[in-house]
Amino acid sequence: MSGSTLLLSILALSSVARADYFSKDPLNQKVVPHDQIPYQVMTDTDDPRGFQSGYNQCNSTTENQESLCQTMYVNHIDDWCLWAPAPPNTPISEAEGDVVAWCSKAGHGTRIIPAGAVTGLQFVQTQSYIQVAGTINQALLNVGGTDGGELDSGGQDGEGNPMGGLVYSNSFPSSNGDNNTFAQVQRWSFFIGNNAFCGKVCDMTGKNPAGLCNNIYDRLGCDYNAPNTAQEGTFEFCKGDDMIPVGTYVVNGVTSVYTQPPEASPIDYDNLPYTATPAPTSSCITYQSADLFAAGATISGASAPASASATPSGSASASASASGSGSGSGSGSIPAGAATSAKASTPVASTKPSSGSSSGSGAAASPSASGSSGAAAAWGVSGAAVVAGFVAVFAL
Repeated sequence: MSGSTLLLSILALSSVARADYFSKDPLNQKVVPHDQIPYQVMTDTDDPRGFQSGYNQCNSTTENQESLCQTMYVNHIDDWCLWAPAPPNTPISEAEGDVVAWCSKAGHGTRIIPAGAVTGLQFVQTQSYIQVAGTINQALLNVGGTDGGELDSGGQDGEGNPMGGLVYSNSFPSSNGDNNTFAQVQRWSFFIGNNAFCGKVCDMTGKNPAGLCNNIYDRLGCDYNAPNTAQEGTFEFCKGDDMIPVGTYVVNGVTSVYTQPPEASPIDYDNLPYTATPAPTSSCITYQSADLFAAGATISGASAPASASATPSGSASASASASGSGSGSGSGSIPAGAATSAKASTPVASTKPSSGSSSGSGAAASPSASGSSGAAAAWGVSGAAVVAGFVAVFAL
């Protein structure tokens, strides 16, 4: 589906003040074996944006709806997580550096995704990455506002969004089918907002993880970063082909790379040089939402989670990609250890505003037409960064 002048000035100044800062130990360069996760993975203490707000060592004592766990997993259709705010009704532009993990399954020491929060899901596994996309009732995940944002392993200063966020998977070849063997994912990107989400985690031993999970196209949302055919009301797992690297396109046999303009420059979404299309999918299997999110069935607001497992519904379906190539369909079992995935009635998180061109709403799952709301996202900074930038500038 697919301010004020003062605030904008402060945002601009804070952006300039931080322009020369980059982590000496970037998040996407950290090697953190799953059995050696520290309490907090962030080590830099001089970042003007602040310091990691949550923790990475998560277990049964941290598993509740107040958890600040910042270690998440993308394993199977019944066992995956997304990033969302800790406080209720918080725009992503205000929380990007501090979001926490919300997971579909108990056992990771995180918050549990409440039943009904995910209203459509497509879980696609390719040779090089896992992609999740779908529709959500964002209020149940504490997401406020209409503008979304990008959460990724890069971040504006190399510390990631959330700062210190770690991602793991047991579904890549390096795990050899062992659900207790987790590979660290150093390249990942998620978008959430406007009642939609998408995400992609790349196999670090696979083909071009930096290109397939690129994090520099934050203003283009899901349609370009994680093209999908998710539909509300459908929950499916599919096998899929790798997409072309984000930002790369071919016209008349000539390969080109799109350069996203600076944040202060508008993007005419009606005249982008190319339209991204979902890669073909096949062997899709549909599931029942109740089976996939059983752990969240008793959760309402901040109530305690209940654990449960997911089972397939037995029916199978396939979706046609936007490029017109149909996906295979048929019955069959889901890959070992996998749960289910879903699909939505309209393509999730359109990158195109409802009208006109955007002045740059920032990293958004679905950019707004004016780009005026979520102003902090336009410079890719959190609310804490605004304050830090303001202080840094006026201390000069």
